[in-house]
Amino acid sequence: MTDTATPEARLETFRRRRDESVVQPQGSLALTTTQLIDSEQSVWGVPGTWAPLPEGESGVRLTAAAADGIRVDDALVDGSVVVTGKDSEAPSVVRFSDTVMGFIIAVEGGYALRVWDAKSEAIQNFGGIDAFPYNPDWVITATFRENPEGTTIGFEHLKDEGKTRDMVIPGEISFEKDGTEYNLAAFKSGRALQLVFADATNGESTYSVGRFLFVAPNPDGTITLDFNLAVLPPCAFSYAFNCPMPPKQNRFAVPIEAGEKNVLAKDGSLLH
Repeated sequence: MTDTATPEARLETFRRRRDESVVQPQGSLALTTTQLIDSEQSVWGVPGTWAPLPEGESGVRLTAAAADGIRVDDALVDGSVVVTGKDSEAPSVVRFSDTVMGFIIAVEGGYALRVWDAKSEAIQNFGGIDAFPYNPDWVITATFRENPEGTTIGFEHLKDEGKTRDMVIPGEISFEKDGTEYNLAAFKSGRALQLVFADATNGESTYSVGRFLFVAPNPDGTITLDFNLAVLPPCAFSYAFNCPMPPKQNRFAVPIEAGEKNVLAKDGSLLH
């Protein structure tokens, strides 16, 4: 897509790529399970017995028979092996079949097994991501003011039962629209800032939990908020994700009729 393309054409390309990304083997629709391993236990949908390691060690212990067909780092498991976590220098890859694989991730309370199915029911039934038409009213130039290093805000997550996790907020995003002043908080996500927001469309025309917008400060100290690029959080695609919730200052009382709305099944109904 060239720089001379219209905003509508660029948005169409963005949305096509979004549809393609969520059906990849590790796309949002492929995630079927995230289960904390806090005792010797089985995990829904996959074979083997899983158990925590001593505190301070990365990963979990897997016990399985050769007949279970589980491979860890390409080696067939017949007995007990350590499956290292994503926080390890050498994270393990678990393969249950040609289409089903897993990783161990660090979570609140220890380590969890995440299972991805490249032919999941959700992928098979995916009809597309419903979205608003391009809306120039929600392309906003804001100011970005850096925070003192280490500034944090507590973010609640969907499955954390009201507990918050302190996340570093590199700066404050401020703008005025229709006579209302906004001061938003976004946390670091790779090289971008991740804005988690809610608005008056949630639970009506858009996903109830909220949406994400990924942005980056401009060299002149401004920041462009193009809400047409707002995306649904991973938990809109799979219940196995645990997504951050919008903090109070990121909750708009007005409807933001721009960006993605809901995940649809092939028959046009809501997928979740």
